[in-house]
Amino acid sequence: MLIKILMLVVFFAVLIAVGVMSRKSAKNVDGFVLGGRSVGPWLTAFAYGTSYFSAVIFIGYAGQFGWKFGVASTWIGIGNAVIGSLLAWVILGRRTRLMTHKLDSSTMPEFFAKRFDSKGLRIGSSLIIFVFLIPYTASLYNGLSRLFEMAFHVDYKYCIIAMAVLTGIYVIVGGYMATAINDFIQGIIMLIGIVAVILAVLNINGGFTGSMIELSKVAGDFPEYNGAYTSFAGPLPVDLLGVVILTSLGTWGLPQMVQKFYAIKHEDAIKKGTIISTFFAIVVAGGCYFLGGFGRLFLTQEQVDAMGYDAIVPSMLANLPDILIAIVVILVLSASMSTLSSLVLTSSSTLTLDFISGTVVKNMGEKAKLIWLRALVVVFIIISSIIALIQYSSNVTFIAQLMGVSWGALAGAFLAPFLFSLYWKRTTKASCWVCFIFGSCLMVANMLFRAFFPTLLQSPINCGAFAMLAGFIIVPVVSILTKAPDKTAVEEAFSSYERPVTVMSKSILKEDE
Repeated sequence: MLIKILMLVVFFAVLIAVGVMSRKSAKNVDGFVLGGRSVGPWLTAFAYGTSYFSAVIFIGYAGQFGWKFGVASTWIGIGNAVIGSLLAWVILGRRTRLMTHKLDSSTMPEFFAKRFDSKGLRIGSSLIIFVFLIPYTASLYNGLSRLFEMAFHVDYKYCIIAMAVLTGIYVIVGGYMATAINDFIQGIIMLIGIVAVILAVLNINGGFTGSMIELSKVAGDFPEYNGAYTSFAGPLPVDLLGVVILTSLGTWGLPQMVQKFYAIKHEDAIKKGTIISTFFAIVVAGGCYFLGGFGRLFLTQEQVDAMGYDAIVPSMLANLPDILIAIVVILVLSASMSTLSSLVLTSSSTLTLDFISGTVVKNMGEKAKLIWLRALVVVFIIISSIIALIQYSSNVTFIAQLMGVSWGALAGAFLAPFLFSLYWKRTTKASCWVCFIFGSCLMVANMLFRAFFPTLLQSPINCGAFAMLAGFIIVPVVSILTKAPDKTAVEEAFSSYERPVTVMSKSILKEDE
């Protein structure tokens, strides 16, 4: 117990110290929200990765999908690395940095407003972000409850309060730079921790080979399918594909993820960041889902029915040495606090810069914006903490389910409009509105009237994946059928891609040589 407490104290002390040291970079709005757009490759890549993977992944999704798909759930982590990280950086990174800098936009709603000259798009998108980020944030706390009870026998509400207060301190004091540096530290912990935990858990059943042999003997829900949970694509490949799409492609439309590209410093940061974030995702996401695939060796179906999917991973860790349990606690705290800091910063900046400034409060100055930003960080943390406490004390299960709904709504609303806005000049304001409404309303309807949906779309995961893919049809079709955007404004935005730059000859051959 002493080891666990000491490690927590050191961890918390480092987080606060980083916040205090980063306070100089948070003296204006651009510094507080984007770190002055001067963040290097390592910090950006780790900020992207740690915002991506939270306790929801490690405790919730890894346990649930590992139980459902077996070791084939590792494909989810591979999809997260290839689609959610590698392709996201390659396809979105450079263009996002260039156009948002040209338009002088700090948030996704501000980007839509300036790209399409529409105050309505700014307000509409900011409301969607605020509404659907709250349940997402509240769900981050859920993964900590069983873990802290197992490790410390501490009441869950104290964990929520401590996590909320500490995150609030370093975000309020140091802004984006404090978040990015702490994300880097937390990312290192996550990389080391997940490798150590996987090796220790597999060793319980005789290492990798022994664990695979034992898992192949489990009949589970498919007694007629020998080795269902050790097969290449698992027993439910279609459902597995839906999870891969939602959790991988979905990041392209999540404001807290895309905003990381706004802060990139230069071309070298893009190249290195792509490699670093992909490696991070392979180890952390691939490792989490791979570990969850062995959950059936530790619990029975009756135990899972009684305790829920969130009990699977903590049960796998319960008999590990104290030092490893302490590492796991720090790992999950790191995953949760890094994502939480990213979400609260995104939400507060969106509300301040895109809704309150110019709409509620006219002609808001720089100092006033900073005050609002910090105040709304506190408000957002308090609201999400209260929701998490209510969920825990009253066992209101629908709040936990809102994680999948909120992810699907945000990505379904924003992914296609944002991507087409970066690449296609003909994209129209009307197509953005249709996609915003379709994605968010579809997921709300799925939550309220799930029984009326087709069987395949009753799952929030599959419905979210459908919402995202539908956007790739909605945006081009509506854009073609509606009035073209102002040509001058569009050319001005796309001119950011056409500015000539000097490149070393070792990178590009000139035509006359």
